[in-house]
This record gives sequence, C-alpha cells and structure tokens, in this order.
Amino acid sequence: QVQLVESGGGLVQAGGSLRLSCAASGRSFRFNAMGWFRRTPGKEREFVAAINWNSGTGYYADAVKGRFTISRDNAKNTMYLQMNSLKFEDTAVYYCAASPLRPSSIERQYANWGQGTQVTVSS
Repeated sequence: QVQLVESGGGLVQAGGSLRLSCAASGRSFRFNAMGWFRRTPGKEREFVAAINWNSGTGYYADAVKGRFTISRDNAKNTMYLQMNSLKFEDTAVYYCAASPLRPSSIERQYANWGQGTQVTVSS
C-alpha cells in the first residue's frame, strides 16, 4: 500500500506563487510516475502535471505550461508542484497520485490517491 498526503495549499492572490507537496509512504512503495490532478466542484477532475520518477522529466497540461513546475525528491519520496503566476482559474482541490506505469494524463492509470489540498486564488 502507498499512502499519499498533500500539503501546501492555501489562499494566494492572483500572480502569486504556491508550492504543493505530496509525501509518499507505505510498505510496498514502488511506482514509476506520480502526478497532480485538480478538481473544481461540478467539474471533472483535470490533469495538471506528471513526472517520470526516475528521470525527473515532467509533463504538463496546456493550461499550466510555463507557470507550473513539477519535481521530486527521491530521498524523501516527495513530489512537488511549484505554481507561479497563479490565476483565479487555478482555484481547485489539488490531488497527487502514484502510478506503476509511465507518466500519463489518464486518471485510471494511477492506483493511489491523496485526499487533496485546497488552493484558492483571489483576483
């Protein structure tokens, strides 16, 4: 089992920055990719970014390219999402997820999910 815990959410003004963290732990901690998704009430969960755990190569949704940066610390089993130039439309609950497969924007390929952390961007 892999447990994922997000942190770092909060309230920030438009144009500001925020860094989310996702700490992973568990008895059988093996995965090839981790990713971030977000959800606004009434909407489908949306892919944000994913990372190849071994190489560190990141992949991004068009909506966040150039503004968000995904990274990981192997020693800490922690993934990060640095969010810059935040916009009101970035407001959502952000979820981290782990996958035994390669990085993907497809939700069902991720086997483990965190509980989410709220990010609110004020205009």
